[in-house]
Amino acid sequence: MGKLKGWRELPCGAIITDMSAVKENKTGAWRSMRPVWNKEKCKQCLMCWIYCPDSAIVIVEGKVTGIDYDYCKGCGNCASICPAKAIVMEKERK
Repeated sequence: MGKLKGWRELPCGAIITDMSAVKENKTGAWRSMRPVWNKEKCKQCLMCWIYCPDSAIVIVEGKVTGIDYDYCKGCGNCASICPAKAIVMEKERK
């Protein structure tokens, strides 16, 4: 067993250097619940976008246009924060 490294000698963790790998890793496959967005109820406050940890809320020209299910993990943050109740969580349908 070699000499152990001190904390100053360890590489920094959680640093993404290859962004193409992030796009290839479609993480939405493991969700059990999915958010369903209602365009008519949406007030375009963008709170869902702010609170989405996966950047799965699709914004076009400053407005919500949908949800990218390739990356949405179904955490429900968007539905719980939406003041207009324009997003509801439903069981995933495969």
